[in-house]
Amino acid sequence: MAAQFCIKIEPKAVGEIQEAVIFYSSKKSGLGKRFFTTIDKHFEFLKKNYFAFSIRYDNVRCIPVKKFPYTIHYMVDESNKVVRVISVFCTLQNPDKLGAGNL
Repeated sequence: MAAQFCIKIEPKAVGEIQEAVIFYSSKKSGLGKRFFTTIDKHFEFLKKNYFAFSIRYDNVRCIPVKKFPYTIHYMVDESNKVVRVISVFCTLQNPDKLGAGNL
């Protein structure tokens, strides 16, 4: 069984999560909280299953978020036992916004 890693959420990803929570809260009461809880569950999964998803680009792995059109983009730092979340990206956006210069 793999060791549990800690999660480090980059400021860009924190902002993206906050924007999504605000957006979903404006659409339906409780939906923003549900989004946040769903993201948090995915982070908990990644603590133990950090290699569950293959590298998609530039050493970045992606996990799709269940029931929401988002993917969590993360990198694994084995030597420090850290999963670094670099983006929580809405898949309905233009994928060019995710380019390396924006990470």
